[in-house]
Amino acid sequence: MNRQVTPVKVGDLQIDGRKIFIQSMLSRPASDIEANVLQAAELEEAGCEILRVAIPNYEAIKLIGAIKKSINIPLVADIHFDYRLALAAIDAGIDKIRINPGNIGDDERVRQVVNACKSADVPIRIGVNAGSLEKEILKKYKVPTSQALVESAMNHVSLLEKHDFHDIVISIKSSNVGTMVESYRLLAKECNYPLHLGVTEAGTERMGLIKSAIGIGSLLLDDIGETIRVSLTADPVKEISAAKDILRSIGRYGGVEVISCPTCGRTNIDLISLANKVENALSGLDKNIKVAVMGCAVNGPGEAREADIGIAGGDGTVLIFKHGEILRKVKEEDALSELIKEIEQM
Repeated sequence: MNRQVTPVKVGDLQIDGRKIFIQSMLSRPASDIEANVLQAAELEEAGCEILRVAIPNYEAIKLIGAIKKSINIPLVADIHFDYRLALAAIDAGIDKIRINPGNIGDDERVRQVVNACKSADVPIRIGVNAGSLEKEILKKYKVPTSQALVESAMNHVSLLEKHDFHDIVISIKSSNVGTMVESYRLLAKECNYPLHLGVTEAGTERMGLIKSAIGIGSLLLDDIGETIRVSLTADPVKEISAAKDILRSIGRYGGVEVISCPTCGRTNIDLISLANKVENALSGLDKNIKVAVMGCAVNGPGEAREADIGIAGGDGTVLIFKHGEILRKVKEEDALSELIKEIEQM
C-alpha cells in the first residue's frame, strides 16, 4: 500500500515515512539518574534515534533534564494514569510523551495536557497494548482482537482530536505476532497518523528477535510503520542492533550486509567460523555493500552474483570474486585478510 503520513515533529526529527526511526527504552531504575544517563549515551552511540524513559513518579522528572544534557536525540516520557506527570515532563523539556488520554481522567485533564503540548510543540504517542484494553472494549470483543485494539486506539485519538490536537503517533502492540500485524494493517486504513511498530513482551533475545522480525518486517514491507522498537528481555543496546538488522534485510538501512550459504556436502572449508569472522570484522564498517561468504567454489560465485564482493571456498583455497566474476585464489587461512583488503579498496 502507498500510505500517506501526516508529518509529526519530535525534537529535531520529522516522522513522515521517508525514514524509519529506531527507538529503544531505558531499563535502569528510575531512581538511579547516573545509570540512566550513562545508558542513554550508550544507546545513542549504538544508533538509537528516539529514546523513551519511564516516569513513574515526580522524583523521576529529574531524569529528563539530566538525560537531555547527555544526548542529542529526542527523549520521550512514558507516563501512565497521572496527567500531572505529563504536565511536569513537558515543563522539564521532554520532546514527546507517551500516554493514553482515556486513562488520565476527565476531559478537563485531557485538555490541560493537550494545551501544554500545543504550547511546547510536544507530540503525543498513544500506546495501546493487548494486555491493557478498556473494560468496555474487552466486554464487547471478549478477547483482545485486532478490531478491539484499533477501536481502543481510535477512541483515544478522538479524545485528542476533540481539542484540535493532531500531533499524534500511535502504537497498538500485542505479544501475538498475527494480532499485531493485523491490527496495524487495519489501523493504517483508519488514519494517516505515524505508526510506531513493535511486538510487546516479545521475549528473550532469541525469540524476541524472531517475533519482531516477522511482525515489524511484514508491516514495513507493506509500507506501514514510521518508527520501530525491537522489544527484548535483554540489554537494550541489543534492541538497536536487531532493529538495524531488520531494516537492513529489507533495504531500509545502510552498512554491510553479509550473506552466506547454509553449507552442504560440497563444503570443504570451515564456513561457519569464516562467516562469523567476516560478519564481526565488518560490523562497524560504513560501506553500503553486500558481502557473500560461500562454501563451494564451484557455484558459490554464481549463486552470489548480486553481492558486491565475496569469497567461496573449497579444498583449502578460497576464491575472491566481485559480482560473480572471480578475481583471484588465496589460501583459506588468508581469506579474511584478503577479503578485507579488497573491501578497503572499494
